[in-house]
Amino acid sequence: MWQQLQDLDRNWFLELNGMGTGAWDGFFLILSDKWLAIPLYVLLLLLAWRDLGWKPLLLLLVFVALLITCTDQLANFFKYGVGRLRPCYEPSLEGMVRLVKANCGGRFGYFSAHAANAMALAAFFATRWGSGRRGWGALLIVWALAVGFSRIYLGVHYPLDVLTGCLVGGVFGWMFARLFKMARSKIFQ
Repeated sequence: MWQQLQDLDRNWFLELNGMGTGAWDGFFLILSDKWLAIPLYVLLLLLAWRDLGWKPLLLLLVFVALLITCTDQLANFFKYGVGRLRPCYEPSLEGMVRLVKANCGGRFGYFSAHAANAMALAAFFATRWGSGRRGWGALLIVWALAVGFSRIYLGVHYPLDVLTGCLVGGVFGWMFARLFKMARSKIFQ
């Protein structure tokens, strides 16, 4: 069964990765670049400051920093613990991977830290906003899914790497948003 799942993942990767074209390469490189998302982070910071004020915003920043640290380090733990090669390092896929980036990253890829971190942030804010900013929350989820897809498009992750990252990030983002809400109510009564 495990081999069938890996074969399905490999075939799914080759299909999705092979759909890429030079016209879209730049877009997905930008989408995948965590530093180019800084304007989004600044916007989220401004919205949070407007909603919360300065002191609760500082608490929110602590929770977001802990959230990203947790998802990022858990991804690293799994990458080295599972030891699954990224598609661009897989000898059986040599010549079949459309690698858009100059380099592929570390040798191991299960699960995607990019997908986990993006989804964690999206789930955190979507949960925190609830129905008050449902449109913004949905937009963040779409952004996180697009970041995850970019990792397949660029040739550096299998679909299951991305799906696992999104699932882990979503759970952690939801959990940290709930913890932030409880901490905020206790600290700023």
